[in-house]
Amino acid sequence: MFRTEFPRSTARRPAFTLVEALIALSITSLAGAVLLLSVQSSLDTTIEAVERTIADGVAQQTLDEVLTKRYVGQGDSPLLVTLGAATTELLGQGTSLFDDTDDFNGYVAQPLKGTYGEILGTGDDNGNPRLANFRVRSDFFQNWRVRVDVYYLDPTNPMNASAAPTNYRAIEVHVELIRPNGQAVPLASRKRVITYVPPPTS
Repeated sequence: MFRTEFPRSTARRPAFTLVEALIALSITSLAGAVLLLSVQSSLDTTIEAVERTIADGVAQQTLDEVLTKRYVGQGDSPLLVTLGAATTELLGQGTSLFDDTDDFNGYVAQPLKGTYGEILGTGDDNGNPRLANFRVRSDFFQNWRVRVDVYYLDPTNPMNASAAPTNYRAIEVHVELIRPNGQAVPLASRKRVITYVPPPTS
């Protein structure tokens, strides 16, 4: 019996050369780097949006706290030359002894604090610690700062500050993030204009 043998093909099978493989790896690496940068940028944007949302809530909460106080202390003139807390009012924890709006002028807290001086998010409404599972991480607000300015406004143009006492006051609350280099990054601001209305005389 005769067996016919066919000659083997001398054609080379297609394959990647070393140069082609290196080019493919380079392109893949560049694509991966671009993808990672995109993800990092998205994360940074999300974190910043969350921080600004929280800061706006803190600013509104602080402003609401100021607005729950009397315009002027009992027996005081509404046209005080100097706005700010008295020495006795500064003896309390946080802002617990502030009883009128001008006490908040110049108030600064870093990290953010509640009414009774506790780190914001760690205490209840009475200054006691909340349950551990409901507390904000202790260092979350470590680099955050809140500032409050109270000043008089020109009655003829409430957009302008007044050097002299008037019956119009502006309350501004600023929440900032303090970077490691000391730079203050504004996160949120809230402003309210209030006026003094004399009590009715009988």
